[in-house]
This record gives sequence, C-alpha cells and structure tokens, in this order.
Amino acid sequence: MLYTIGDLHLSFQTDKPMDVFGREWEGHTEKLRENFRSLTPDDVTVIAGDLTWGISLADCLEDFRFIHELPGKKIILKGNHDFWWSTATKAMKFFKENGLDSIEILNNNCFFYGDTAICGTRGWFCPSENPSDQDKKIMAREVLRLETSLSLAGNAERKIVFLHYPPFYGKYYSREMVDLIHRYGVSECYYGHIHGSGRLLAFEGEAGGVRYRLVSADHVGFKPVRVL
Repeated sequence: MLYTIGDLHLSFQTDKPMDVFGREWEGHTEKLRENFRSLTPDDVTVIAGDLTWGISLADCLEDFRFIHELPGKKIILKGNHDFWWSTATKAMKFFKENGLDSIEILNNNCFFYGDTAICGTRGWFCPSENPSDQDKKIMAREVLRLETSLSLAGNAERKIVFLHYPPFYGKYYSREMVDLIHRYGVSECYYGHIHGSGRLLAFEGEAGGVRYRLVSADHVGFKPVRVL
C-alpha cells in the first residue's frame, strides 16, 4: 500500500512540546507509533514535510530513528520548519551513516510505486499582490523542482503530487503550480502545512479533474492516509 501524512513535528532532542498547540497534540508521537502498526514492511509512506524541529541533522537523529523504525519505506520532502535541511546529498549521507536506510528524499527526482509516479516538492506561498523578489525567486525554484519531478515520471500510468504548501488556500492561488499539475495529467495532490482553525480554509475535493487533500498529522488524526 501507498500512504501519506504530513507535519509530524517530532522533537525528541529539542524542547518543543506540541501540546501547546492544542489538546489533540498530546502524546502525538505515541499516536503516530500506534497508528503505523497496521502498516507492513512492503508499504510506502510519503511524509509531506515538517518532520522535526531540530536545527541540525545531529539534533534530529532520534527523530529520524523514530521515522526509520516506523514500518515500511518512507519518502520525505522538505517543509518550512525543516531547518536541519541543507542539501539532499548531505541528508542522505547522514541517513546512510546512521543506518536509516528506510528513508528516501523526494527532491528534484521521482519515485515509482508500481505504475504510479510519486512526484513533488516543498512548494511556497508567494503573495499575489506585491510579492518580494525573494518570494518570487523561491517560488520559481519550487516550480522548477516540481516540473523536474513530473518530467521524470515519463509516461507513468498515474501521477500523484505531494507538496508541503498547498497550491491554493483561501484567496491564495499558485497558478504556476496548478498549471503544472494540469499539464502533466496529475490525478491527485496531497499537501500539509495547515493546522488548527486554518484547516477550515483548506480545499479538499476535486478541482479541474484533480483530487486535493490536506494530510497534516493533526487533520488526519495522526493516521497515515491510504493513497493506493
């Protein structure tokens, strides 16, 4: 089976208790561990960013060990709070050195689950009115990364996109991201980032022939969502 979930916000080595964000976050690591028990070693889970609060890879070792010990293969992508991230190459070297071989990184690449292409990138929020030069630069880079990922899918029977930031939210709309999703014939898009009352503005459902779903951990009850 293919699953997804976002925003684990682990903090085994940092002082960042998540229950300050609401009672639903109390004991959330145990909820995650329990809810992953039904998965098997053959399953794959895409984790849509914001994995850990650690500032450096060394600060995240126990968090990544927690992720590694969850059943199956994990494909991770960067979130806005993943401050440990410098390059995918350095992260994969760190995973290899620490025996975290069940974790792969989705960044300027594409994975396959049978005939289904797993594509994606972090994404970004770029204000539609008066965006800064920095916002425009970051968005252009994220659009390029998503196109690279989708182009590597080739003629895959099915293409699924995983993002951290939603491609649209409330009055926000990323035309570049949505145009790519449509141009490459993506069937589904899963994203995270949104929490609390902000979830009321998150779009879930079908738009333009594409099914969108929010999979932030608190939104899905800390249970991995079955995609296939």
